[in-house]
Amino acid sequence: MTVLSQNEIRKKGIEALAEALGPVGMIRFLQQFDTGKGSYTDERSQWLDDLTIDDVITKIRSKKQN
Repeated sequence: MTVLSQNEIRKKGIEALAEALGPVGMIRFLQQFDTGKGSYTDERSQWLDDLTIDDVITKIRSKKQN
């Protein structure tokens, strides 16, 4: 049994995904594992700290009318 390096495993995995899913499917599959950047909790606080329940209700009503 041959022991593959991390680079060889990665290359063979990408090749297998591309063959099985096609290039677009491979990319869509790999995007599922992107952890993103930043802190969702900190960013969420920036978006919502000044938002009141009345603001939320107004936005919901506006969406329903459209």
